Amino acid sequence: MLPMISLQDVSLSYHSPNGETRAVSHLSFSVAEGEFVTIVGPSGCGKSSILSMLSGLIAPSAGTVQVNGNMGYMLQKDQLLPWRTIRRNAQLGLELQNKLTPENIAFVDYMLEQYGLGEFKDRFPAELSGGMRQRAALIRTLAVKPDVLLLDEPFSALDYQTRLSVADEIGTIIRKEGKTALLVSHDISEAISLSDRVIVLSGRPARLKKIHKIELSVADRTPMKAREAPEFRAYFNTIWKELDIHVA
Repeated sequence: MLPMISLQDVSLSYHSPNGETRAVSHLSFSVAEGEFVTIVGPSGCGKSSILSMLSGLIAPSAGTVQVNGNMGYMLQKDQLLPWRTIRRNAQLGLELQNKLTPENIAFVDYMLEQYGLGEFKDRFPAELSGGMRQRAALIRTLAVKPDVLLLDEPFSALDYQTRLSVADEIGTIIRKEGKTALLVSHDISEAISLSDRVIVLSGRPARLKKIHKIELSVADRTPMKAREAPEFRAYFNTIWKELDIHVA
């Protein structure tokens, strides 16, 4: 079976009047159907550049990048339009793709009800909490029924307590909907709690340091429950050392 996401020996360089800056160097990995994978690495190492290549916003300088299926992209900020209700925001992707059919509108309404926003669907973004807005943004992304989700630090704008709650909610929704997901995060705990595998990158230019398969002995695993697993701390300490530039 073909992977949903594949990078093969990918390199990326940016060119400016001051010279060449290498962002990614000879990077290879893949993501299987239904898998949730998180990329972690030092700040500025090129994590978001990888998502930009996968989404087609920029082309790799070398190597091949492939995504099999339709793609949805969730950004750091919810980007909800303040003059549209939550329901109409959730329908936006469908409008842009000319897919605003009665069936798809019903699907959006189902998702809003299913994930706790039904009674707020006629409210405006300013009337909702940050966590609820991110949930609405995810529903907008899921409304177009993507096969692959690219998540660029979608919880980073939230305070810590809200971030924990929203990451748990959104991670659970993605699992329930059976989506393939690739998350970029700088939060090690978040990466471990959400993921089937964690990809650790080096500093710029980003190279593959290690891929960890996350196996946690908790029943009915959710991101919040994952943090209680006895193996969690060992994964955290290992990845922390791999990311720490002061550790030889």
